[in-house]
Amino acid sequence: MINVRRRGLCDYQSVLAEMRRYTDTRGPESDDEIWLLEHPPVYTLGLGASSEHVLQETSIPVVRTDRGGQVTYHGPGQLVVYLLLNLAGRGLRVRELVRRAEQAIIDLLRGDYDAEAQRRAGAPGVYVDDAKVAALGFRIRRGCCYHGLALNVDMDLRPYQYINPCGFRGLRVMDLKTLGVRDDVQAVGERLLLHLLAQFELAQAAPLAAGAER
Repeated sequence: MINVRRRGLCDYQSVLAEMRRYTDTRGPESDDEIWLLEHPPVYTLGLGASSEHVLQETSIPVVRTDRGGQVTYHGPGQLVVYLLLNLAGRGLRVRELVRRAEQAIIDLLRGDYDAEAQRRAGAPGVYVDDAKVAALGFRIRRGCCYHGLALNVDMDLRPYQYINPCGFRGLRVMDLKTLGVRDDVQAVGERLLLHLLAQFELAQAAPLAAGAER
């Protein structure tokens, strides 16, 4: 069983602290969780990310974080899904974690929205027509993962102009609205959740309300 928390709009650094705390204090029998949420505008730089990929200073804060990968942007209209899974307990390796998360997004886009989504060798994430629509980044600690994926649904894409997204100069970025999708972040989140549960062979426990105590 896995707990699902629908968090709404949440400050990035507060959620990061929660993920770290949960991962550091969980035991072998602790529940795995999936968090569905959005962030206010923020640029995040992964472990070892070069600040050179932030091309121009803006009013958007830049936060150094502990996931893998380079720089990306989070903002309203983007679905963020954090996976807090006991990889060791589930017998999952990092490569399989990434593959299954990507496949859930691909299945969503192909099956629910008739979009030709695909992977790109050497560049984790999901792409449509050579434009990136979803980014992934994880941190593994104590045999468990946190962080997760970000899927652009209906958002202001202009902040991507001021970075090299995921460290790739000139990389095009798009959202689902550009593909003609009319579902909002919450609706897309519920659809993607079903694909994630299927990929990771999980059964959902009773939903936890936003802000509910564990």
